[in-house]
Order: sequence, then structure tokens, then C-alpha cells
Amino acid sequence: MNKTDLIIIGSGPGGYRAAEYAAKNGLSVVMIEKDHIGGTCLNEGCIPTKTLCHQAKVIDTLTDAENFGLSGMSYSIDFPKIMERKETVIYQLKNGIEVLMQQSGVTVIMGEARLKDEHTVSVGEEEYTAKNIIIATGSHAKMPLIEGIDSDIVITSRELLHIHDIPKRLCIVGAGVIGMEFASVFSSFGSEVTVIEFLKESLPVLDSDIAKRLRQTLAKRGVNFYMQSAVKEISGHTVIFERKNKMEQIEADLVLIATGRGANTDGLHLEEIGIENDRTGIKVDENMQTNIPGIYAVGDVNGKCMLAHAATAQGLHAVNHILDKTDHIHFDIMPSAIFTNPEAASVGMSEDMCKDKGIEYICKKGYYRANGKALAMNETEGMIKLISDPEGNILGCHAFGAHTADIIQEVSVLMCKNTTVEELKDMIHTHPTFGEILQGISEQF
Repeated sequence: MNKTDLIIIGSGPGGYRAAEYAAKNGLSVVMIEKDHIGGTCLNEGCIPTKTLCHQAKVIDTLTDAENFGLSGMSYSIDFPKIMERKETVIYQLKNGIEVLMQQSGVTVIMGEARLKDEHTVSVGEEEYTAKNIIIATGSHAKMPLIEGIDSDIVITSRELLHIHDIPKRLCIVGAGVIGMEFASVFSSFGSEVTVIEFLKESLPVLDSDIAKRLRQTLAKRGVNFYMQSAVKEISGHTVIFERKNKMEQIEADLVLIATGRGANTDGLHLEEIGIENDRTGIKVDENMQTNIPGIYAVGDVNGKCMLAHAATAQGLHAVNHILDKTDHIHFDIMPSAIFTNPEAASVGMSEDMCKDKGIEYICKKGYYRANGKALAMNETEGMIKLISDPEGNILGCHAFGAHTADIIQEVSVLMCKNTTVEELKDMIHTHPTFGEILQGISEQF
């Protein structure tokens, strides 16, 4: 029996950051990983996807070269080299995590973990015991019930990140974050991209006005959208779907399923020791603790917020609870970004949410087309919506356009510090920057 202070199952952002932090605070830590150090985010999620997003952005810039006075530009896409660069980025970051764990004194065990009892985890023939356990096993792509879903041309984001050739015709089922990012990327790579979405609008996490404008921008770039449509069957290379009570079909070389993710709980033996969970994930309280004292669940596996930075914050919060330390993490202020071209991002409440909940609000907008930096960069497609209550307290911000992830981060900080729109108005912003749009909006209140 191997005894330690803390066992962490999973080495994604929720796991390895918590491991490092716990070790820095004097705990002996064992971290167990079944597949690859860095988890889903590093190996088959955030990092490889955003690497491809940047590659696509470079292509878009070259396509637009004549607007910058560069005539006669020509280029060819070396897709294997693009994918090789993606792997290089993953390797470098993975190596960095491994070094970080060594320097922090965290013991890393490769293998599949199984909960034996409230304080014991087995990995193969070895057993590890600790007063506290953090489950950070992440999530997997959920496959909908569609006839022909087991076809060879049907893949998830995991497989798409390892293809060898650019598909001529790519059909994406689902217009959430994953679907929209890959639609943007492969449209830039030259694929004929079709997105089929069951809901009325894309990106339900965003303000509907922002989501609609972003979708229309991608449509102008050639992405075909079929909204309020349900895929019924995949037969050969034909995708059959129902739209407006009529059956339609398209041809595709690859079909990407991007209809959501489910918690990785199989093999943990949660039921055997009585950990409460359902189809959304493991149930936890405000401290990320399960119904079993001393056992925590953070990140995608608890289904609260499937974002890498949310997993990191939850992991740190769980460790603070173990250490009996107070932190000031605002889980209700969670920024998020979609790295399409142009970007989209949000934090806090949307105008739709305010209306649905009957909350009195004020909403003001700012447009990229009136911003000097946007004009200089030829990035005039964009809008920011800032929402406050009648007293001027910021409730949320939703935006699409160049560098909106950075702009939303500023708003997130302001919200964490209870800054009002009146105070924002008096904060000097560098000229020329996109941030001036935000300050300009505050002057409208």
C-alpha cells in the first residue's frame, strides 16, 4: 500500500494544476493518468484546435493580402506540415508539464485508476491511499442516436485532429463551440463545409444577436448552415436530415459529430462506493466535494462548466478546501471564447438571459467599423454588447470580432472587482486599440 496526502485522477488542467498547487503547499501528491499527460485539453482539445485556428487565420490573412498592397501573392497548403506543427506544440507543452510535476515533487503514475473505497485507488496491482482524492478525468464526445453513426466517414474531434488530408466536403453535425471552430478552420483550409444544427441558432452559450452575426459572417465566407435541422441517417457518403418537415440530403467525405460531451466516469466504480452521479456528471457542492467527504470532482467530469480554465479554478478551489484556505474565485464570472475567425467571446449574463429571468437591464453596443485599430487591420466585422443593471453594475459582455477574447477578459476582471460602467468610462485605454470600443460603450450609459 502506497500512502500519500492527495490522489488526483487525471492530468488535464484540473488535475496537474491542482497537483502542483497542492505540492507547493506541502502535500504529498500522486497523480494518475490513463492516456496522455495534459489530458483532453492539451492532446485532443484546446491546444491542437487553437493551433489549427491560428494556421487558418494565417491563410485568411494571405487571402486578404491585396487589401494590404501585396499583389500577386501565391501559396500552397502543406497540410502534413500543418499537422506536424500541431504535434510539435503538443509535445513542447506536454514536456513542460512533465518537468513541472518533477520539480514540484508530484508522483505521476501511468495507468487506469479505479476507486476501491473512500480513501483507496488501485492502478493495476498497485494500491494508493490518501485522506483526499480529486477526480479530474475529463470528458468524451457524445454520439447521438443516428442511423449509420458507425460509418467509417463519421468521426469526432479527436479523430479529426489526426487526419492526413483536407476533406473536400466536410459535414459538421452541431453548431456549438467545437462545430463552429472547425467550420471556420476547414473553410479556410479549402473544404466545402456544411453545418447541420438542431437548434434555431448556433452557439447557445452566446447572446443570440452575437451568435447570429458570427454565423452570418462565416456564411459569407462560404460555410453552409442548415439550422433547425435534424440528421436522421448517414448512408455511404450521404447525410440525410429533416428540415421544415422535409427530408433533404448532402454529400460528404467526412462527417464530424460535434453534439456535446459527456463525463468520463466509466471504470471509476463510483456506484460501488456510493458517489452520486447522473448523465451530466459527478454531483458536487460549492467546494467541488462529492457526497463522500474527502472525494472531490473537478472539470468536465462534474458537468458544471466544460472549459479548461474552469477546471483549473475548480481544482485550485478543491485544494484550498482541503487546506482550509479561503480564496476569492468567482465561479459565477466565467469568461469563455470561441476561436473562429473572427473570434467570439462572452462573460456573465446575456441580453437573452436577462429577458428570460425578468432582470431589469441596460444594453449598449459598440461596432468595430468605427474603431481606428480595426480599420487599420481590416478587421471591421465585429460588435460588442455591454450589459449593466440600472445602477451601472456590469452584468455581462458578449462580443464577436478580432481579439474579443482579450476584451472579454478585461470585462471579467472589471466584474470580479465590482467595477461600474461609470468607473470604466474614466479608465484610460491605449490608442489605437480594440479596447477603446469597450470604453466608448461605457460612455453611452
